[in-house]
Amino acid sequence: MKQITFLSLILCLLSFCPASAQEPVATDEAPLITQLLQIGYLSYDQALKDMPDYALVQARQKELRKAYEAELKRVEGEFNQKYEAFLEGQKDFPRTILLKRQTELQQLLQQNLEFKRQGLKDLEKAEEEALAPLHVKLTEAIAKVAKEKGLALVVNTDSRACPFIDSEMGVDLQEEVSKVLR
Repeated sequence: MKQITFLSLILCLLSFCPASAQEPVATDEAPLITQLLQIGYLSYDQALKDMPDYALVQARQKELRKAYEAELKRVEGEFNQKYEAFLEGQKDFPRTILLKRQTELQQLLQQNLEFKRQGLKDLEKAEEEALAPLHVKLTEAIAKVAKEKGLALVVNTDSRACPFIDSEMGVDLQEEVSKVLR
């Protein structure tokens, strides 16, 4: 819905665009609208992945993920050992011991599930925090290139909100933004 509203807003702005002190002259080669407004476009995700620091962030995330996976394996192994011991002895346990062990297993299972859930949250948060400076840097690079080219806006082509961009009205910024980030 926001995408439709945004595109409607752009179209409205184009139709009500006030004349500036320097009236653009329409030629056969360049329509008036092209001279008034140009947009840039790029794949934000690709630009992010092209950044030199992106690989470093991903390597750190991979190591952190390995640490969580190792801990998950350890607690699963601990649970499995206790569960096997419970199964082997359940027919010989008095009722109170049996209930106590069942309760311990249920608590351990709940703790393991909570650890897994919290671990996933922590991994997401760590990645978000690690990528935050890269997002700032990328946004600044996009703004710099767009201002140099005199563009009105830059469209992210990663979503399907903009399936067509006229090459006469749009400027592909992918390479130039990548150069600025190197």
